[in-house]
Amino acid sequence: MSPVVLLAGIKAHHHGSFSALEDIRDSAMAQTNGTDSAADPPPPFDPLAPAVPISYPLKTLEELETRAYFKSFHFPFNQAGVKLPAGGGGAEAMPQRPRVLVCHDMAGGYTDDGFVQGGTNADAYAIWHWYLIDVFVYFSHNLVTLPPPCWTNTAHTHGVKVLGTLIMEWDGGRKEADKLLSTKTSAQMYAELLAELAVALGFDGWLNQLNDLNKPFFDRCDGILVNYSWEENFPKLSAEVAGDRKLDVYMGIDVFGRGTYGGGQWTTNVALDVIKKDGVSAGIFAPGWVYETNQPPDFQTAQNRWWGLVEKSWGTVQSYPKVLPFYSNFDQPFLEYPGDSTAQPIQVSVGFKEASYSGGGNVTFRGTLGDNAEFTARLFLGELLLGNSPLHITYSVKSSGNSLLGLALATSTTTNDKKTVFLAASGNALLTMNQFSSHFTQVIMPCRVTMLEAQPGWIMQETSIEMHGHILKEIRAVCYRSKPKNSHAVTDDKPDSSAPSEYYAVLGDIKITTSGENTNFPPSTAWTVDGQFVSWTSGPKGSKNLSVKIAWHLKDGNVDLFSKYNIYVNKLTSVSSVYQSEMLDGSQEYIGVAAVKSFYISDLEVASGISSLKFIIQVCSPDGACQKLEESPFFLLPVQGA
Repeated sequence: MSPVVLLAGIKAHHHGSFSALEDIRDSAMAQTNGTDSAADPPPPFDPLAPAVPISYPLKTLEELETRAYFKSFHFPFNQAGVKLPAGGGGAEAMPQRPRVLVCHDMAGGYTDDGFVQGGTNADAYAIWHWYLIDVFVYFSHNLVTLPPPCWTNTAHTHGVKVLGTLIMEWDGGRKEADKLLSTKTSAQMYAELLAELAVALGFDGWLNQLNDLNKPFFDRCDGILVNYSWEENFPKLSAEVAGDRKLDVYMGIDVFGRGTYGGGQWTTNVALDVIKKDGVSAGIFAPGWVYETNQPPDFQTAQNRWWGLVEKSWGTVQSYPKVLPFYSNFDQPFLEYPGDSTAQPIQVSVGFKEASYSGGGNVTFRGTLGDNAEFTARLFLGELLLGNSPLHITYSVKSSGNSLLGLALATSTTTNDKKTVFLAASGNALLTMNQFSSHFTQVIMPCRVTMLEAQPGWIMQETSIEMHGHILKEIRAVCYRSKPKNSHAVTDDKPDSSAPSEYYAVLGDIKITTSGENTNFPPSTAWTVDGQFVSWTSGPKGSKNLSVKIAWHLKDGNVDLFSKYNIYVNKLTSVSSVYQSEMLDGSQEYIGVAAVKSFYISDLEVASGISSLKFIIQVCSPDGACQKLEESPFFLLPVQGA
């Protein structure tokens, strides 16, 4: 039997609409069937029918017992592809210190995150402070809550465990509990079914809703989540009762502040301080309060401020990166919250709405800076052991004027030998050395600088470095300015060049690999790509709409290490043009990104005169590299009636 993490808990309250899931189901069905949801009531949700892939819970024990979920059209799309890092498997691997569990509990669950292939809401709720979390729980008021794969993939990337929820509420829940626990055999059967679901979908276990008589359960499971209506001395008393298992006691905190010690909200840290002082763990309910209540001035600023309270009270609990290759497009940086950000000369933010360098977020640095001044901002806190091979570090930057951006690496050894290395931007090496040599152990100029024609304005900086036996502990961005050789001369008729002036730079991505490493992608002929559930409908002016599931796998059956695939389509006017390289000059349309080897396309408009569609599966590796489109696997589909 596969292992399951069992964490006992007390029922959490609801903070949003229960209809979110039904809305997603109705919307998906309406899109698939081409109906006007405003005019026609959508048909009942049929999990077997092809539709826009969604995540959804199980509402009855019958669904669980019959294993109906595994027959669902949506099942393969919900499988998380990112595993926990080595050593992060079971409950026994939990860190031996007070921990932070975060219970999602946001608006009833399955809102924007219920759309497995992504959505159109650029303002959707998100968490990017994974370095402050040990365990993430996805919660809804349904019998069995299955975490959407976007949460599992992201959490696992940062070493955070993910739990689904088993909860039985009110009179209906009592009946379900009676059935589940009617015999030892039935309890064992349902436990195995839950374990099967967790393993199949790639998450790490379950939160169990129990009653107040929970000490016997605590003795038989991996932890207990205490309701948030506790008083100041409760953490200490709980620690005394738990004895050497006090770290497995999670004291609940409701961020909405209802009946919670310290009041939650902007004083959540009051409860965190007491919990940490008494040596037990924390269970934070509903950090989405910031989002749901529209805290000013905007979500990103308020979110960073609130999580800044957690970091100040608890400190960081995760390190990233830990292994090579390391690649980030800044979906999840470790940015610090500086308190009153207006007092800082440079404002640092992560932008997800403007065009990014490689599909993630941009870290934007904007403000004023003097010629001789520097500003640094934390990007990552790592625990990366550097071997004997040289490191190859690349990062993309876009800047204006004389604004420059470099990287600072902080390292240490097992004997606490600390070093700071500055990877400077391209420029005058002598002036750079003069400015920074007293601040850093080593200053390194880039070995190669590339202007990226495909990405106007972006520059790729490349540096090699040897740090044998060191551990990379921190990566910081360094903002500074270029200056002319005679910048030290100031005359009466010239302004002081050191006076602050406008600074602007954007960091697009960063990659750290062992020098000489190149990603070898399987050739397109190594893949089998199929089209399934093909459906054509007629549109205006002779056009057609296509819905189809594209699925792919390696022919030899080997398990590949790829977990990201960009999907494109070429709309061709003749079959003879399929293999012409000039068809890949930018005429392809981007459709979406897949984290599994399947993608469902709904109602793709195909104009009259198009004879075939070439769907291209661009394979991307963990180091950020992507296969050339002309070398990628593809699926050719003739247009019906063409």
